[in-house]
Amino acid sequence: MSGQKPAQKDIGGALASRVLLVDDDADLLALMDTAFKKAGYATRTATNGRKALEVLKTYHPDLVVTDIVMPEMEGIGAIMAIKQMAHPPKIIAMSGAGPGGRRNYLKWAEHLGADGVLSKPFRLAEMLALAGDLITDHSDQLMSTGS
Repeated sequence: MSGQKPAQKDIGGALASRVLLVDDDADLLALMDTAFKKAGYATRTATNGRKALEVLKTYHPDLVVTDIVMPEMEGIGAIMAIKQMAHPPKIIAMSGAGPGGRRNYLKWAEHLGADGVLSKPFRLAEMLALAGDLITDHSDQLMSTGS
């Protein structure tokens, strides 16, 4: 497993990059939560964009992984709100590619600031690799601008 751990920060003595996972599909949310934890990430979850924004008031992740189509507040609204934060985390948007033209949602997500997109279904390894790349890039940017 060496070389596959995410970029890590010393946070209160614990080393872990933080991720907020957002999806209204409870089974997929639990699966992603387990996969990210096994990969060494600290995670929190939310079931829609509104709840994610509530979590973000006290939890400051390195990455937000959000579905696009959800009740109460969709991922597009969450992405727009997150990108207006003072120090926004990186964002991965995901959506199904069904007959409703959901691929267009992913294009909108990118246009509005998502740093990466994935079409459902995806392989968890693919998501973890993208997450690792984005978090490493985010850590490098913070170090270069923070000194």
